[in-house]
This record gives sequence, C-alpha cells and structure tokens, in this order.
Amino acid sequence: MRRLILVRHASHDRLGRILCGRMPGVSLSGQGRAEAGAVARRLGGTGATRILSSPRERAQETAVPIAEALGLQVETADGLDEIDFGAWTGRSFSELAGEPAWVAWNEARSTARPPGGESMAEAQRRIWDLVEGFAEADEVIAILVSHGDVIRAAILRLLGLSLDAYDGLVVDPASCSEVALWPGGGRLVSLNERVAP
Repeated sequence: MRRLILVRHASHDRLGRILCGRMPGVSLSGQGRAEAGAVARRLGGTGATRILSSPRERAQETAVPIAEALGLQVETADGLDEIDFGAWTGRSFSELAGEPAWVAWNEARSTARPPGGESMAEAQRRIWDLVEGFAEADEVIAILVSHGDVIRAAILRLLGLSLDAYDGLVVDPASCSEVALWPGGGRLVSLNERVAP
C-alpha cells in the first residue's frame, strides 16, 4: 500500500476574489508563507521520499519548505497544474457571477468547460494518471502539492463520485488530504486537515 498526501497550496492575496487559474505572478501572501511553514513542520516527519508540485508559483512556494524539511528536491509535475480557465483567467468572481457559462460551470462540472479552457474532466484525467502511477511505485509515501479543484477531482475519482459532487468536498488552502493506494484500488484516509501557523 502506498500513501499520497495531497496538499493544496497556501494562501495568496487574491484568494476568494480573483479566479487566478494559471496567471503568472501569483505568490504566497505573508499568511500563506506562515501556512506553508506550518505544513512543512507537520509533514517533515512523514518519511516521504518524493515531493511533486504544480508548476504554479504559489504551489512551488508551498512545496519548497516541505521539501527542505524532508531533505528532498521539489519535482515539477504538469499533472498537478491548476485548471486552465481560459478567458476567465484573472477575472473577479463578482464579475463572473452573472455569466451563463459560469453558472453552468458551477452547476455541471462533469460537462461544462471554461471558454477557451480545460474541462474539469480533463484536469481529473491528468491528475489521476499521475496518482494511479503511484499505486505500484517504489515510494511508500509521496507528497503532491496542487490546487483545490484538482485535488477534489482526484478524490472524487478515487471515491467513484461524479465531478458534479465537487462542491461536497472542502479543500482549504494549506490543507492536507491523504489517500492510500494499491494496485486496482485505494481509499480516502483523511480530508482537508489543517495545521495552525
């Protein structure tokens, strides 16, 4: 059995206001750096042998102190990248609120797609390909640093639930969710665990 710890990146200043997606230059806030340090202290004793991160700055900045606590190097994995929100990238949630495509996105994640972007189903396939590869890997414990919706997509796949159930899971900034994997199966061990900075 293999353990994967899925970590959502820590807080940044646009959190809850702007749909950042893959926009460049989104770095951790002061609070986020404190959160990342707390996660590093928590995970430093896990014995993890690999840490992989989304290429986004906020994920990399969360992964670095964890890697330092474990004496590891951060590996960048495109499978952990944020959803590509296309034309919505960088827009505020308040201005998106009335758009029919945005409403559809939030009501039917299994079929909707951001304009010019990636569906949640596509994001789920890429993270699941990565996660599934660990079921037979040599690593006993690995840490994956990613984004809220991408982590939710992986957990929903593990549980055999529709992507339309995404809003039933909470994955807060700087939270840790653990899954256990074996060839052909797996289970959710913990969800959205947080450590105070």
